[in-house]
Amino acid sequence: MVMAVSAIDRVIDEICSLPWSSLSSDEMADVAWAYYFFSIQFRESLGEARRLYPEDPSLLKVEAEECDTSNLSPWPGVAATGERMNHDEFMRRTLALMAFSPSRIARHEAIGQHYLRDTRALRPDTRAASLASYEDGGLERVFRSMLTFTRWDNDLLYAFRHFLSEHVRFDCDSEQGHGALCRHITFDESILPLWKGFRDLLLEAVPALSSRSLRPAMAASEALA
Repeated sequence: MVMAVSAIDRVIDEICSLPWSSLSSDEMADVAWAYYFFSIQFRESLGEARRLYPEDPSLLKVEAEECDTSNLSPWPGVAATGERMNHDEFMRRTLALMAFSPSRIARHEAIGQHYLRDTRALRPDTRAASLASYEDGGLERVFRSMLTFTRWDNDLLYAFRHFLSEHVRFDCDSEQGHGALCRHITFDESILPLWKGFRDLLLEAVPALSSRSLRPAMAASEALA
């Protein structure tokens, strides 16, 4: 029997199939900017889950490994040995490893703040439920796709690769990983706007992702004509 693919899985598949390996170093730095704003949203959604389930020991452990934690330390120029911080703070410091023009910073800030306004307008229980989808396979799939990029050639990108690789490790353990710790949270397609928002954030921040992903589809369409 063929299992139906959910709308959520289709959006995750869309993100994973974006042309990550074709990006330039500068374009991957723009991905890091987009992910910084997603990481803020992720922390806030985790906070909503903790408020809804304050006695949940599994969520408490996830929080301990995502917030005020030293599990990404040390990293040169970002985190001292044993230094504790939220993971979005790690990303903020990672972005500071490269000099960006004021106009480029302003563009990313505008895109990111618009994304955060949209996600913050969603119901707290919807945001909390998204945690299970993120941690139990969704983000791991996205991170593995992003890691197909090969031009890790500056300090910002080295730190971003460390962030992605470590998060794959955090999530993939079937018994003790973050996915296992969140699996008991139920979710449905009400969380779809959060995955669509993440996809659209990436596409707006990195136009090359959408322009290059259209080329194979256009070629196939022309071949059928």
